[in-house]
Amino acid sequence: MKHLCIGLAAGLTALFSPPAYAEETIAIFTKNLTNPYFQAVRVGTETAAKKFGVRVIQFVPTKPDSIPEQLSQVEDVIVKKPDAIVFIPVDYKALVPAVEKINAAKIPVTNITDRSAAGDFVAFVGADDYSIGLAVGRRLLNAMGGKGNVVILEGVKGSLTSNNRVRGFTDALKEFPNVKLLASQPGNFQRLNALQVMENLMQSFPQIDGVLAANDPMAVGAIEALEAANRKALVIGINGSREAVDLIKSGKLLASGDFNGFIQGCIGVEIAVRNLRKQPTPKEVMLKPIVVDKTNFAPYDTPVEQRACPTLEEVSTN
Repeated sequence: MKHLCIGLAAGLTALFSPPAYAEETIAIFTKNLTNPYFQAVRVGTETAAKKFGVRVIQFVPTKPDSIPEQLSQVEDVIVKKPDAIVFIPVDYKALVPAVEKINAAKIPVTNITDRSAAGDFVAFVGADDYSIGLAVGRRLLNAMGGKGNVVILEGVKGSLTSNNRVRGFTDALKEFPNVKLLASQPGNFQRLNALQVMENLMQSFPQIDGVLAANDPMAVGAIEALEAANRKALVIGINGSREAVDLIKSGKLLASGDFNGFIQGCIGVEIAVRNLRKQPTPKEVMLKPIVVDKTNFAPYDTPVEQRACPTLEEVSTN
């Protein structure tokens, strides 16, 4: 099997590969280089690759979330014919033609994080965005004492991840009739965008008591905007990132929902490897929603680069 030699060269050569599987190569597709979540996914895939004695090669659009670039990368990878692919679509609908091309090339593909609208996959690995949004939303609103004003920082408008997390937020709000939603605006899952949106919201609303951010980078942006304006509000995010844990420890962030990119990367590669080696695999693995706060942050305080991958059995039984 030919080695892949294009894309973002972040492949890991397994030093202790079992001889029978030394040539297995798995192409990993993530959305961008700017979001720490996708970095955690890539670290998870590389950690799993070392564990199973395979090679992974990373493919990331140089322009964040670029549909044309990811489409082009998929076409290039198909020509190189890796043994398997682990795939996060930049857009769950727009990348369906790319998935269909992968299927036509008979390359087994495992879908993680964002569920593709169509295509034939070995398995899907992810977490329930709605349940996580609902859980962290309730955590914030309870901490506010069930009253006050909140704003929502959405992700990319129309994206499945953002839609489901925001739906969880809004359903949590229905349980707290004395909490008023002032505005819900997209921050595009980016820190700087969210900072700018939060600055505008503070100009429009003199009293904001809580911020429901659909990911950790946007929560960080909101905190920075609040601090610069010398204003205070309770803030939650989603991802359970190391940066979020540091802010939880300092008291600047109330909580973060654990949408664990590292584990999804680990399990995506494990399923791809098991499938290649004719071992049984589930069709779906969904991580349970966990709210990370001051009571339980310790396991998340270890950098992802120093973590060990859990096994598929461990994740499936949690």
